[in-house]
Amino acid sequence: MKATFNNISGVFYAVVSSASFGLIPLFSISLMDTGIAMPAILFYRFAVAAAIMAIVVLLTGRNFRIERRYMPSVVWLSVLYAVTAILLLASYRDIPSGVATTIHFLYPLAVTLIMSMFFKERATITTLIAVGVSLAGVALLTWGNHSVGDYKHGVLLVLVTVATYAIYIVGVMKSRASRVDSVVLTFYVLMLGALIFFLYALATSGVDSIHRWSNWRDIVMLALLCTVLSDLTLILAIKRIGSTMTSILGSMEPMTAVIVGVLYFDERFDTTSVIGLLLIVVAVVLVIVQSRDVNSDGGRGRDSVSS
Repeated sequence: MKATFNNISGVFYAVVSSASFGLIPLFSISLMDTGIAMPAILFYRFAVAAAIMAIVVLLTGRNFRIERRYMPSVVWLSVLYAVTAILLLASYRDIPSGVATTIHFLYPLAVTLIMSMFFKERATITTLIAVGVSLAGVALLTWGNHSVGDYKHGVLLVLVTVATYAIYIVGVMKSRASRVDSVVLTFYVLMLGALIFFLYALATSGVDSIHRWSNWRDIVMLALLCTVLSDLTLILAIKRIGSTMTSILGSMEPMTAVIVGVLYFDERFDTTSVIGLLLIVVAVVLVIVQSRDVNSDGGRGRDSVSS
């Protein structure tokens, strides 16, 4: 009975995590439409999220202190996470947010490729097939004429986020930062991210003052739902159902972003785009499932991936 409850709750947490992350465009684009600059949006998002995570750390009795030797890894992870966040947000100006989030969902495939190239994890024919399928999906998503911004530029930006986020995930797994408590690590990544965006905002657009209640609502929702809730439920899901099933259920992320884009921002998402989305989801699921099988054959346990 306990195992069944853990499975059900794990599935619930995984769906909440991926769906809440997919809501990023809903609040971010609304803020950009009011004239708030991207660096300021990201500063407020990360600062509020870090404050909430600090409360979580205190309420759960964790220690903020981490060893000095871990700090360089934590700083580099924070930079990677920050670069991912700003490039993904910047891509929304040139391509539909649903398309951007769908292409960003290629990061599990990128993680697999990095692990096989640099950490000697066994690559299979399935991985190569998944690469081809995913490229076909991206091609279909970018097919045709698009009226929003510089489409090639937007696709390039979001493809860079695939690399930076994949490196971030591998860093969490393989760097010294892997020895830091997940919740405490998340707090430091968000806090350092807020500092990065504060300095970036000062050097570029400035830190906009927020006067509208609706803007504060969007910032709080962006921090609470799309950052803190998404990260915490991801951790809870992995603990209950493992990283494989959690990653598969992560397909809710691009699907949520597509629905938000179509319903709230009148974004174009035709049959060709739907096929492209499905191909990317299939490619990612193929890689995740074959990774599970490889781990099982190697006797390393069900799942070894951490968020």
